[in-house]
Amino acid sequence: MTKQFVRVLADVHCNWEGLPPKYRVYVNNELFAERTWTWTDCYLEELLQIEADPGEYTIKYEMVPPCLAEIRAKNIRVEHGSATIDGAILRITE
Repeated sequence: MTKQFVRVLADVHCNWEGLPPKYRVYVNNELFAERTWTWTDCYLEELLQIEADPGEYTIKYEMVPPCLAEIRAKNIRVEHGSATIDGAILRITE
């Protein structure tokens, strides 16, 4: 199998109170990003660049405790590469 390059975009929304929360993005169990959310009244267009063998990969967003926040990733989509996405499941094809 040959690794494929895929670029995935997601619209990330976060509701929070108090100190700016941190969040993490995983592809399967690999940490791809950890960021501090500092924005208010807007969303972030997240870009994930993935080079992987064909197969299924789960994209997961989670808050880093302690926090008073909720994170949601919407409109997750493949911008480039041979792949499809269904919810949080990325399927890379040959």
